[in-house]
Amino acid sequence: MRITFLIIVLLHGLIHLLGFVKAFGFKEVKELTLPISKPFGTVWIIAAVLFVIYGILYFINNKQAWLVGIIAVIISQIVIFFFWKDARFGTIPNLIILCVALVSLGSYLLHNEFTSRVKMDFSKNNQLSTEPLTENDIAHLPTIVQKYLHYTKSVGQPKVKNFRAEFTGGMRSIPDDKYIKLESVQYNFYEKPSRYFYMTASKMGLPATGLHLYQNETATFEVKLLNWFKVVDAKGDKMSQAETVTLLNDMCVIAPATLIDSSITWEVINDTSVKALFKNGSISISAMLYFNKKGQLVNFISDDRYDTDGKKYVSYPWATPVEDYKMINGYLLPSKAKLIYQRPDGDFTYGELEYKSVKYNLNSIAD
Repeated sequence: MRITFLIIVLLHGLIHLLGFVKAFGFKEVKELTLPISKPFGTVWIIAAVLFVIYGILYFINNKQAWLVGIIAVIISQIVIFFFWKDARFGTIPNLIILCVALVSLGSYLLHNEFTSRVKMDFSKNNQLSTEPLTENDIAHLPTIVQKYLHYTKSVGQPKVKNFRAEFTGGMRSIPDDKYIKLESVQYNFYEKPSRYFYMTASKMGLPATGLHLYQNETATFEVKLLNWFKVVDAKGDKMSQAETVTLLNDMCVIAPATLIDSSITWEVINDTSVKALFKNGSISISAMLYFNKKGQLVNFISDDRYDTDGKKYVSYPWATPVEDYKMINGYLLPSKAKLIYQRPDGDFTYGELEYKSVKYNLNSIAD
């Protein structure tokens, strides 16, 4: 579809050259019966050049492409209005290009909100410690959690204050439905706990963007179809509680070194399972962590994360079994996870994720 759209844009742009050719008398253009002055001929070629530039920028995924596209459409439609008899059918490709440019604008605005929040957190959380995680730091943890920190190579590495993670995977809203492919990037901060998660996906060729924002014990989650039309708008106390569970899950799976945090208290169940109670301000949640004999975390289950579409909130046990441990930026971490709600009628696996990259202790969003 990208190639097809690019061809439409380039052809539409080249057609505008006809107005320039006629205006300057380079060649007779029978398709244009109305006289065109040289000033208008200049406007025609400006539109042509802008469409070609827009097509190139669109194809290379330039974030500012939408701006060039909208300007090109406006200029094009102006000349079409003045030469309606000959050029009226150019309105059709203009509408197509305008719709695509507006979708890109929506993506730009959502991503800008995401990056603005992240940059703000970097400006507040810039005191990074280079102290390594030591045996003394983990001495208060249950034995199996200590074993997990050793297994993941966290001990001896710098303590984690923030991270950036990228994932690929799929999501679905109902059982047996096909997964919608997605890509995501997130930033977590731990001096003052916060989490920012930006996700892009498409279904039946229609782009959608999801944005999780969690800061100051408050969370929101929205999904916009075509980057403008909200299909999920979740917020409130239950959403904030649910996202606090996700924050703890990230600590366990992506940044094990943060499990020394004093906000977590531990209850030993047996040799390979513990209960973690996590408190962030006024919000308290808990989760069961299950390990194997090697010291690998294999599952995380919490009763405190709600399944929601933004309208209703249903409490099911939320599980994230993980597997396929790999060296990722110096840490031995699970590279794959499933997202499961354990419903009364059976487990519903609504998502699967796989790491693309993880970076720790960044100084800015540009790192």
